[in-house]
Parts: sequence; structure tokens; C-alpha cells
Amino acid sequence: MWEAVGTWPEAVEAIRAKPVEMAVVDPLLGGATPRTHGIGRLRQFFPSLPLLVYTELTPATAGVLLELGSAGIRRVVVHRFEDAPGPLRNALLAELEQSASQQVIQGMEPILRELPSEIQTALEAMLHAPGDGPTVTALADRARLTRRTCERWFTKVGLPSPRVVMVLTRLLYAHRLLLDPGYTVEDVALKLGYSKTKTLQMHLRAAFGLTAGELRVSLSIDDALAMVTSRYFSPAHRAVAS
Repeated sequence: MWEAVGTWPEAVEAIRAKPVEMAVVDPLLGGATPRTHGIGRLRQFFPSLPLLVYTELTPATAGVLLELGSAGIRRVVVHRFEDAPGPLRNALLAELEQSASQQVIQGMEPILRELPSEIQTALEAMLHAPGDGPTVTALADRARLTRRTCERWFTKVGLPSPRVVMVLTRLLYAHRLLLDPGYTVEDVALKLGYSKTKTLQMHLRAAFGLTAGELRVSLSIDDALAMVTSRYFSPAHRAVAS
């Protein structure tokens, strides 16, 4: 689902409050003169957010595109030249592969690889499920399995319960978002569907032994994944986590 905005402040607010996975941006947004400022702010505030530039090619935009390239924007789709349905879809999918949620799922791949693809896809979708804790029933429904079959698969491959895995995956996603300076912990709680920020804080402290503020400055992406793997997915801890 796409969220249309008319100004750069609206774009920032949408990214903070909604499950936005990537942004398709135009340097012409907000006026007739193309500018790099709005796109530059998004890159500065939300470095984990993929940005796809979609604009017209004119003498004015050509210079702006050169500036954006220097700022790290690597993918541009030109209106009426490169936006046929197939190429445009491929460009969108390529950018989505770099999203924060995809980074988390890719990091979890060695842990989850023995699960059926239907369950893996459902786990990814549950990152944005509303509520303080995604339910096993909802996961099973997304995977088109019975709850019992879903739970058996986790047991069969030696994983903690589905609920534990879902919560930990969401917390890794929360940590990844917290590394972006544009998000507050309240923003992250809202994006992940928590009804109360303190519930997210409680879950983060339980999983990592740190508050959200401490996580931002103490753990890299690799460190967070290594901590979760050691605490919950090593053979010595699986029985406790379940």
C-alpha cells in the first residue's frame, strides 16, 4: 500500500508513524524548482530507508540528480523513459531488498532457513502486525497452516516457540530502526504496532538487557543479532526460551 504526501514535512511524519519500507521521491515535490534539500534530509534522518528517485529529465533536474548521486542516491527512474511497468517494478523490488525489515530477515536467514517458505514469509509480514505481541494464530493464518502444524514446525527444526521468534525478530527490527537518528523510541513503537511505548521498552530490556537509548549507542546490527542468537537460539538456551 502506498502513502501519498504533498510536502517534505508530511513525508517525514509518514515515515515516522507508518510502516513505510521505502520512499519514492521527486526533487520537484513542493514546488516547480527541483531541490535536493528534502531528499537529503530523508537520507540524513533515515539512512536505513531505501530511496528511489522518480522524476522528469530536464536541464534543471539533471544538475540536481548529479548532486543526489554525490549524496549516495544510486537509483533513478526517469518519467516516460524508464517507467514501463516491468522495469519500474524491478526497480522498486531492488530497493525494497535494502529495507530495514529485509536486513533483519536476511540476518535471521541462517536461523530460520529450515522452516517452510510459507512460515518465513509470514514471519516477515508479522513485523508490522498491530498489537503488543503478534499471535501464533495470526502467524499460522498468514502461512495458511493450522496453529498446531505451525508450532510443530518450530519444534521440529529446534527453534523456540513461534511467539518468542516473532517477538525477537520484531525487536531486532526495532533496534535497526533506532539506529536511524530520525526515529524516537515512540516512533518505533508506533511503527511496530505497540499500543504503549513502555511495552516495547520492557521487551527490549528483557531481550538485550538495555534500554532503547542505550541500544542506540551500544550495539551494532551485527552485535544485536549475535546477542539474540547466543541468548535464544543456541542449543543451551532453546529450552529456556521456549
